[in-house]
Amino acid sequence: MITVHHLNNSRSQRVLWLLEELALPYQVKRYERDAKTNLAPPELLQVHPLGKSPVIDDNGAVIAETGAIIEHIIDTHGGGRLKPDPDTDEYRRYKYWLHAAEGSYMPPLVLALMMGRIETAPMPFFAKPIARKLAKGVRDGYLDHTTKALFDYADAELSTRSWFAGDNFSAADIIMSFPLEAAVIRVAAAKNSTAIAGFLKRIHDRPAYARALEKGGPYDYA
Repeated sequence: MITVHHLNNSRSQRVLWLLEELALPYQVKRYERDAKTNLAPPELLQVHPLGKSPVIDDNGAVIAETGAIIEHIIDTHGGGRLKPDPDTDEYRRYKYWLHAAEGSYMPPLVLALMMGRIETAPMPFFAKPIARKLAKGVRDGYLDHTTKALFDYADAELSTRSWFAGDNFSAADIIMSFPLEAAVIRVAAAKNSTAIAGFLKRIHDRPAYARALEKGGPYDYA
């Protein structure tokens, strides 16, 4: 039996969705963020030394990192489902997006979130101009052009096919869901993309997606 150590408002929602798509038996152990700090509770340190979610326990094997968890579940329990055949263009795209989600797309989104908090954090009046200048420098020098390039690329890919790997839904779409759901709130290139909007509608219409939300609870991308 797979146990998912699930933190509210976290990337572990995708693991629940994957398990629902594969109709695998699993149980959820839920954790709540600290209301003031938004950090994971110390109880997660008892599961994995980093104290973060997602983490799964698959019959005694403790596995962290979303991409590693998804690959483990697909390779161990998927029975060939939700991934293209090897040595195909679809498989190469699948592998790219499986790793790009956390490796390329999430870091600038997290940084954008941090810059927003710096700009709005309570501080002495004389420090506010410094904080805002710092955040503007990061946005102008890195964030804005990086996020535009990333989500323009995702838009271009989804403009030519229904799913990231090709014509068939795969685990690559599951892992890419969170970056796109977060980006349509705060990244202009994603907000204005009809292709990304269409992708999000397709995933939100999937019964397994809805079942995963029932198990894990609604989450806040902001």
